[in-house]
Amino acid sequence: MKAIILAGIALALAVDAFAVTLGLACSPSGLNRRQVFRLAFHFGFFQFLMPVIGWFIGENLLKLISSYDHWVAFGLLLVVGLRMIRESFRDENEKYRGTDPTRGWSLLVLALATSQDALATGLSLAVIGINIWVASLVIGLTAFSMTWSASKVGPLLGRVFGRRAELAGGLILILIGFKILFDHLGRG
Repeated sequence: MKAIILAGIALALAVDAFAVTLGLACSPSGLNRRQVFRLAFHFGFFQFLMPVIGWFIGENLLKLISSYDHWVAFGLLLVVGLRMIRESFRDENEKYRGTDPTRGWSLLVLALATSQDALATGLSLAVIGINIWVASLVIGLTAFSMTWSASKVGPLLGRVFGRRAELAGGLILILIGFKILFDHLGRG
């Protein structure tokens, strides 16, 4: 069951990177191979790193919150999911105008922005007891793969599914939060 939860989390977290890449790939010039690699590498690396940081924070807080940790996990996933849903309604073209977003500070900001949800998720992973190294590797590789995939299908699918993908990712995180909450309350 934890493998299914991890797969859902990894896919949901990768949706931000997927949506950003779709938006960038739909530009008139598209993305070249170097740009795709830079995006995929940075999105994957940050998606790997942030849950580890969140997990270490969560491990230290876990002793203090063990009696209501399921509520914390639910709350974090709910907030992250709702933020993803809200972002799905923003205009992608306004977010990413200007210079090459796959270089310098623009790339760093995009990588941090798409991975901040993974930090909060890392806190949740500490609560539900998933191995952080395996989870982070799965999350990072999923983000890398989804970024690469979005660059290939972006010109075709970006206009149709871009916003819906991020919306679906937010809903998946919220559903996982409810599952954690109901599983814990069912044991109590």
